[in-house]
Amino acid sequence: MALPKPVTLPRHPTDLCTTLQVNPPTGDHPVSSARQTEHPIHPLFTQRWSPRAFTGEAISEEQLLMLLEAARWAPSAYNAQPWRWIHVRRDTAHWAPIFESLVEFNQGWAQHAAALLVLVSAKQAVFPGKPAAAPNSWHSFDSGAAWASLAFQATLSGLASHAMAGFDEPRLREAIQLPETHAIETVIAVGKPGRPDRLPEALLARENPNGRLPLADVAFEGRFKSNS
Repeated sequence: MALPKPVTLPRHPTDLCTTLQVNPPTGDHPVSSARQTEHPIHPLFTQRWSPRAFTGEAISEEQLLMLLEAARWAPSAYNAQPWRWIHVRRDTAHWAPIFESLVEFNQGWAQHAAALLVLVSAKQAVFPGKPAAAPNSWHSFDSGAAWASLAFQATLSGLASHAMAGFDEPRLREAIQLPETHAIETVIAVGKPGRPDRLPEALLARENPNGRLPLADVAFEGRFKSNS
């Protein structure tokens, strides 16, 4: 598979929507037309969602590394880059220990993913001008930015990605031999989007892009406002 050509960003941000191209999903998933924005944004942000239906087809190592390359360029406080990735493709020796650490519910659909990625983060960092490592309060925040970058690249590439919180942390930590200096953030299933109607009935009803809270409920001018 040939890597995509580098994207040249427009000089003015309002031109972005007509410059970048998003590859349509290869499966039968709903598209971003079902999501309505309050302000004009690039369709990448509404086309990205977290399906559970995968085809079961493999993806190449090059495709997987392309996603990780996008994550590598995520913003990071003090450029500490605390994120680390443990990645496995299905039908390899490393798949089973990670897959078996997932809760039964997630195993039911993630078994058809092409790859699983464990996102972990270093709890400490050596900050500029400091001689030794110190606690990094932003390790999870920065790692979330890396996950978002990977998820958007997956959408651009016509792939699906779904981050999970449902896993046995001690079992997963042992499977990937992770030291206590690092935190487990999430496990991400990646693959080619499949037909939702192949999911169990209980999951089929949930296989749609979610909406979002109104902007006025989450963005406030000048001071915080409680919605409760």
